[in-house]
Amino acid sequence: MKKVALTFLVLLIAACSTNPITGKKTLILVSNSQLFPMAFQQYKQVLKKEQLSRNAAQTKMVKTVGNRIRNAAEMDLKARNQLDFLKGYQWEFNLIENDQLNAWCMPGGKVAFYTGIMPVCKNDDGVAVVMGHEITHALAEHSAQRMSQAMLAQGLQVAGNVAMNDSRYRNLFNQLYPVGAQMGILAYSRNAELEADRIGLRLMAMAGYDPREAPKFWQRMEAQSKGSRLPEFLSTHPNPGRRIAQLQKELPKVLPLYYQATGKSVSLN
Repeated sequence: MKKVALTFLVLLIAACSTNPITGKKTLILVSNSQLFPMAFQQYKQVLKKEQLSRNAAQTKMVKTVGNRIRNAAEMDLKARNQLDFLKGYQWEFNLIENDQLNAWCMPGGKVAFYTGIMPVCKNDDGVAVVMGHEITHALAEHSAQRMSQAMLAQGLQVAGNVAMNDSRYRNLFNQLYPVGAQMGILAYSRNAELEADRIGLRLMAMAGYDPREAPKFWQRMEAQSKGSRLPEFLSTHPNPGRRIAQLQKELPKVLPLYYQATGKSVSLN
């Protein structure tokens, strides 16, 4: 049993790598060569099923903002000699006719905005808030991390059952473990959302979009929700108040990047 545990630990350490976007060591048990083709195929299926928006102005806005933020991320990685990190990415930006207040980015750079979120975005800076957030999810490898955590959680449950000889303890373990694992996954998801907010803010500023729009966007999203949500510890997303507070704290750090990208004079208003 000790030999198995040691082998398992060695495999976990080997699966850890430093993500150049977040600067953190992350556990990745599924490779891009496995994940990207599945994501690209799923994206194609979504586009076949859904209707693309006929609003030419909004469609152009989504594509323009997406490409500018993508370029900012690429320039940042190139400056640090880490452009190889983007090998296999196939960026694409589409606006889908759907009333949901939603947008997402699949592993490998496939982005979809729904028309329902466009009035909340309000302008190109608002679109950049959402776009920076979603692109960060892909660049930070959040999907791969979630899959890896699920695989790890399953493996640990199996290992726990093997290690316990007493059926009473084994039954208790199998009752409690899924609850604890789920709470851990929810906490990870909330932290990933905050990380995507923070790094997305930086990317949008580097692309020349005003990061001061980010708190305003989340205030508008909060108004849309009408206060109907689960307690934060049971949710995959942090509450808007927490997100707004973090974004406001980050603004002094990213505003110089915005002024550098646009050549505008410094203003904290």
